[in-house]
Amino acid sequence: MSRPVVGIIGNSDLLNGQYPAYTGGRMNAEAVSEVSGCLPLLIPADPNFVSVAELMEACDGFLFTGGRPNVHPEEYGEPETEAHGAFDRCRDAVALPLIRACVEKGQPFLGICRGFQEVNVAMGGTLYPEIRDLPGRMNHRMPPDGTIEEKFALRHPVKFAKGGVFEALLGSEEVMTNTLHGQGIKKPGARIVVEGYAPDGTPEAIYVKDAPGFTLAVQWHPEYRAGEDPVSKPLFEAFGKAVYAFSNARKGELQETA
Repeated sequence: MSRPVVGIIGNSDLLNGQYPAYTGGRMNAEAVSEVSGCLPLLIPADPNFVSVAELMEACDGFLFTGGRPNVHPEEYGEPETEAHGAFDRCRDAVALPLIRACVEKGQPFLGICRGFQEVNVAMGGTLYPEIRDLPGRMNHRMPPDGTIEEKFALRHPVKFAKGGVFEALLGSEEVMTNTLHGQGIKKPGARIVVEGYAPDGTPEAIYVKDAPGFTLAVQWHPEYRAGEDPVSKPLFEAFGKAVYAFSNARKGELQETA
C-alpha cells in the first residue's frame, strides 16, 4: 500500500554561493518517513512553479520547515528593518496562502521554527525581528560554534497549558527542547492558541482554534533525532496519524464519486 505524501516546504539556496537550488534538511525527510510513516516530497516553494491548489491535490499533508530567511514584515504590516535579516519572498507567497487553505479544508500540517512563525503570520499575527534584543529575553539563536549535537542540544524547558492539546499529546506539562531561532511571535494571529512558553515568555507551541484538521506548530526543531527524542517522536507520530486519516478520507470520497 502506498504511503500518504507529506510535502516538505523547501528553501531557496545557493550551493557554493553560485548554483540556485531548493533545499530541505535530511532530518525533515527522515522524521516524516520513519516516524510519521509518510512519503516525504520536497516542494520548491516558488509560485512560478507551483500553486496552492496543485500542492493540496498532490500532497496529503505538509511540513512547514525551518529556514534561515525570515517572513517578510510586509506580510504583517510592518516596515522592513536591518534586524529582520534575509527574506524568501517566494516561500512567503506559497507558504502563507497554503497554510490558510489547509486550515479551511482540514488538511494536516506541522509547523517548525520558521514554519511556526508562518502559521502565526498566515492567521494575521505579527513577529518580533530579534527576540534576544527584548528586555528579559534569552538568546534563542543557534550557538555559532560546536558540533551538530551541540547546536541541537536541549537548552530550555517549555511549559504547556494544563489540560491542553500539547500536554495531552506529550504526556507532560513541561518538556525540554532545543532552540535555534532569532524571531518570535509578537502578537498571536486570529484563532492562534498559544499553549507553550519558554521561561522568558517566548511562545513555543501553538495551534489554530476550531480548525477541522491537525494544525500544530512549534518554535523548536523536533525533526532532530525525531525517532529517539521523547518529545519529538509523539509529535511526528500524531502528525502521521492525522495525514493517514486525511488521506483515507479523501480516498473514500473519491470512491464514492467514482
